[in-house]
Amino acid sequence: MTASPVLPDLPSPFDPSVLADPWAQARRMREEAPVYRDPLTGIYFISSYRAVEEATKNWEIFSNRFGVALAGGDINADAPSSAMPDTGEDGYPPVDTMLTADPPEQKRFRKLIAKAFSARRVEALTDRVGVISTELADAFADDGKVELLSQFAQPLPLTVIAEQLGAPREDLHLFRNWTDGFLLQLSGMADEAGQLEAQRLIREFQDYFAARLEERRNDPHDDIISDIVTSTVEGERPLNMAEMLSILQQLLVAGNETTASAITEGMWLLMENPDQLELVQREPERIPNLVEEVLRMASPTANMWRVCKQTTELEGVEIPGGAMCMLRFQAADRDPAVFPDPDRFDITRENAGDHLAFGLGIHFCVGAALARKEMVNAFETLLTRFEGFAPDTSQPAPAHRPNVLLWGFDALPIHFQKRA
Repeated sequence: MTASPVLPDLPSPFDPSVLADPWAQARRMREEAPVYRDPLTGIYFISSYRAVEEATKNWEIFSNRFGVALAGGDINADAPSSAMPDTGEDGYPPVDTMLTADPPEQKRFRKLIAKAFSARRVEALTDRVGVISTELADAFADDGKVELLSQFAQPLPLTVIAEQLGAPREDLHLFRNWTDGFLLQLSGMADEAGQLEAQRLIREFQDYFAARLEERRNDPHDDIISDIVTSTVEGERPLNMAEMLSILQQLLVAGNETTASAITEGMWLLMENPDQLELVQREPERIPNLVEEVLRMASPTANMWRVCKQTTELEGVEIPGGAMCMLRFQAADRDPAVFPDPDRFDITRENAGDHLAFGLGIHFCVGAALARKEMVNAFETLLTRFEGFAPDTSQPAPAHRPNVLLWGFDALPIHFQKRA
């Protein structure tokens, strides 16, 4: 085993300009140091498809208990007791559930919420997703222009998840505010004032959903929030309030922000590649593969933390036990060893679905099927009703928000015409 290569003059991976435009640095890391130790932070950045795939599947070595590690705790200690006080007087404490847990606890949570994202439930949402998509498009169809992110890409998955979490449509603005709070917390860019604002929004979210969960406990409906509050698996205790809120927090962000980012990115890629736009509008049956190629090119969950539990080797590089690692899904999804000519947007790419945008193994995204359904429906609505898409040059040029973990535009104003 060898030490990580040194890459002179490489900007910090956490520089806001790099986070907003990561491609040149990601390419250099992947080609010259697929496992790279940042000399300033000591964090190991894992960028090749092969290495990210191996680390993602090997949870015994690359632990998801990064919440504990980031807080300075011992990831090898037992998971917190299930007898956690179930009180929200000062806000419910953060707990490790799906994203930040390892088996056996992680498998328990997955089993308890499996019903909420079953194939039957996702299929039952097909018509409702179509209705929401059509209503949103109707609202701007005669305008000839739209800010795609806020007027379509965000409210589509946000409305779906809000309805499934038992919230009325008039509360959608609250969901958007809470999502912004979680994103601020995840961004790695927040100053002290921003962190305090994020904490305030998270507490507001907890108060709102603690009340909704109690309502569903007493009067369950046919929705995801009822599935979560009533879920039981033989031999398993029910979820407590802190755990349910942790899961709902993850569903809120993963259930709308990443999908919204992918829809917006997809439209940008189509405008940047008019031959691909013309092809998919001529042959709309290609939309499902378009979705896979958008997910590959965008990888809205750009990076994710892991903690190395014991000294190991990856791509010939020694990673010491206790080291913080960052899996670079975005970089891996443009690895030429797997995707020939990886920076080319090609909706006919045969292996587009081999992307890692939803992760792999035990942490594969529980809502992947719903996200795909929403994206397919979004592009069917936009591409069959409108044409002549072009950026609105009277508005500021679109830019990506700097965020350590997530990737997405801050806005995408566009022009269009109705199709004949």
